[in-house]
Amino acid sequence: LMPPLPPQSTTESPNGEMDISTKPPTVSFSHIHIYATSLRPVTFYKSLEKRCNDFTSVKPYDPSTRSMPVEEFQAAWKAMDVEGYEADVKNISSDVPYVSQGRDLVSQLIVGLGFRVTGMCDGVNTLSYLVTSPDPNGVQFVVSAKKESSSGGADDFTHFDASRLDAFFDCHSQRQGISLLAFKADDVDTIFKNYKAKHSALLPPSGVRTYGGCKVLEVYAYYEGDVSTSPADKGTMLRFVEAAPAPMPLPGFVSVDASFDGTSLPAYCDHWVSNVISRTGFLSTLEDTLGFTPKVDFNAGVVAAGEAQIESTVTGNDAPPLSNSGDFGLSDQSQVYLPINNALSPVGHVHGFIKEIGQGVQHVASRVGDLITLIQRANDYRKVTGEGLSFLGIPRSYYGVLSEQLLHTTLAGEPLLDAVAAAECFQHCEQAGICTVATGETDLDLTRDTLRAKLEGWSAGKDVGVVDAVVEVIMRSRYVNLYGLLREHMSEASYVLIVKNKILVDVQGDDLLFQIFTSNVLQDNTGDESPFLEFIQRVCSECMGPDGCPVEVKPGCGGFGIRNFLTLFLSIEVSKAMLDKSAALSRGDEVAAASAVRRVGIFKEQLDESNPILTAISDAMTAEGKCLDKMKRPTTSDDEKARLQREADAFAEQKKVGNEKLMVCSLKYRDIMRKEREVA
Repeated sequence: LMPPLPPQSTTESPNGEMDISTKPPTVSFSHIHIYATSLRPVTFYKSLEKRCNDFTSVKPYDPSTRSMPVEEFQAAWKAMDVEGYEADVKNISSDVPYVSQGRDLVSQLIVGLGFRVTGMCDGVNTLSYLVTSPDPNGVQFVVSAKKESSSGGADDFTHFDASRLDAFFDCHSQRQGISLLAFKADDVDTIFKNYKAKHSALLPPSGVRTYGGCKVLEVYAYYEGDVSTSPADKGTMLRFVEAAPAPMPLPGFVSVDASFDGTSLPAYCDHWVSNVISRTGFLSTLEDTLGFTPKVDFNAGVVAAGEAQIESTVTGNDAPPLSNSGDFGLSDQSQVYLPINNALSPVGHVHGFIKEIGQGVQHVASRVGDLITLIQRANDYRKVTGEGLSFLGIPRSYYGVLSEQLLHTTLAGEPLLDAVAAAECFQHCEQAGICTVATGETDLDLTRDTLRAKLEGWSAGKDVGVVDAVVEVIMRSRYVNLYGLLREHMSEASYVLIVKNKILVDVQGDDLLFQIFTSNVLQDNTGDESPFLEFIQRVCSECMGPDGCPVEVKPGCGGFGIRNFLTLFLSIEVSKAMLDKSAALSRGDEVAAASAVRRVGIFKEQLDESNPILTAISDAMTAEGKCLDKMKRPTTSDDEKARLQREADAFAEQKKVGNEKLMVCSLKYRDIMRKEREVA
C-alpha cells in the first residue's frame, strides 16, 4: 500500500532573524494523534466496515427516526451470514457483555460512530491509520502503534517514528493516550521563530522538516513546571502542518478505499482540552507563539466537586465571524478553542489524572449537526453489536424528577394541589410504581394511558380537569429542568430522547449547546485515568440585522456549558464513587460501600443546589457580553455606549454575586465531603 517515499529534507531552523513575529500566524484545527499499544491489520478493519455496511442492507436503519427495535436488530446481526468476514469480526456479538476497558479505539469509532479508515502509513517500526467521519475534511483521528517486529532503523517520516511513541509512553506511565494536537498553519517558519525567540526549551532537535512542498513542525506542548524556568515535558506535543498533501493530513499517508453505511454523521473539531500543572504557563506560551488569548475563565467557585477544585481557562485564536446562514459554520474549523485545566486541590479527577499519567490531553470535542441522532445511533449499535462507545452517566435529577412541589401548580403556573393533597398524590405515585421511592424518577417510556391507569386509586372522584393537569405535570417531570430552559422549542419526544441518551443541555442567550461525554477510551483497567471523547451540537440563534439579513455570529455560539462544566466533573466523581462501591462490595467491605453511596448522594445534592446558581451566572454573563458587543459597533452613539456600559456593569455585579453564592455552595460541600472521608 505504500508508494515510493518522497524526498525529505530537515531544517534545524528556518532562514531569517529569530525575533518574534508581531503578526499572529493563522492556524486552524487539523487532527489529533493517538498512540495505542497495538492495532489490528487493515484487513480486519475493512472486514469490520464491510459487515457494518452489509448490516444496513440486511436491516435498514434510518438514524433520523431515532428508533431501533434493539432485540429485533440484535437477532438480525447474529443471523448474518458471516463467512465472508475475518474470524474476529465474525465473533463480534452482544452476547459478550460490553465493558469500556481494553477496547480497540479504531473498532469503537467504526461501529459506534460509523467512521471509517481512510488512510494508512505502513512504516518501518510503526503502523498508523487515519480514521474520519463521512466528511474527510472534518475530524481526523490519527492512531499509531509500534509494530511487534520491524526491519530496524528510523522511519522516513519523523512524525511516525517509534521514538515519538517511546517518549510519550515513558512520560505517561506506559499508558495509551492522545499524544499530539495538530493544526494547519499558513506559516510554519514564523511559528518556529516565535518558539525559538521565547520558548526554545520546547523545541526538539528535529526543527522544521520539509517533505516535498509540505512543512511539519513539532514542539513540546508544556513545561514540567513553571514556564521558561523548568524543562520541557516531553510527553505531549503540538504539531503545525503547512501545505499538507490533501486529503491526507500528513505526508506519508496513502488513501484507503472506504465506504460509509449512510447512517453516520459528519463531525468537525470544536475544542481540545488539556490537564496541566501550570495553566498560566501554557496560556502564556500559546500567547507568545500563536497570539492566542483567553476567551472564558471558569474559576474555582464554578468548578468544584466536593473537595475537588480546579480552575479552567479557554484560550484560542480570533477567527473571523461566521455567516449566520446554512449550517451556521458547522464545518468551519478556523476557530481554535483550547480549554486548559489545573487542579487546586490534592483530590479529584484533574489532580488524579496528572498524578497518575502526567499532564496531557484530557479529551477532544467534536461538533455535529444532530447530536440526538448521533448518540441514539451509538447507543443502538452498542446494544446490537456489543461494540462501540458508552457514555458518562448523568443523574436523573439533572433533567428533572417528580416532587411534591411540582404537584402544587399546573404547567401554566396556576394552583393545582395544596400541600396535603400534593403529599398524598406523591405518596401514591411512589406506591404505584409511577416514580421511584425517595428519588422521584419517573419511567421514561411512561404513556399517558398507563399513567392514568396507575393513578386510578388516587384519582377516583376527583375533578377531571385536576386529574388531567396532574397527568401532564407527571409526564413533564421527566425533563422539567430542561423545559425551564428550552420551553416549547423541543417536542416531548425529543426531550425524552435527550434524557434517555444522557445528553447535557445549556443555554447562552438565544443559543443552545448540547453535549455528551463518552466513558474513558484507551483504558486498560477499570479506574485507570485515561482520555475520553466529547460530542456537541451548537444551535445558533437566527438573528437578523436592520436590513432583514442574517447577521454574522461569533464561532462557538452557545459557549462552553457553564452549567455542564460542573456537571461533567461531578459526574466523573460520581462514577469514581460507584466504582469504589463495586470494589468494596466485591471484597465484602460494607462500611466502605455505604460510604461510597453517601458520596454519590453528596455529589448529586451539590449538583441540584448549584444548578440554579449556575443558570443565573450564565444569564448574567450572556447579558453582559451582549452589552459589550453592542458598544463595539461603529454606529453606537456615545450616549448609547454610556447606557450600555451601565447595564454591563450591573450584569457584571450579578455575575459576581452569583460566583460568591457558588463559592459558598462549593465550600459547604467541600466540608461535607471532607467529613465523610474522615469518617470513612
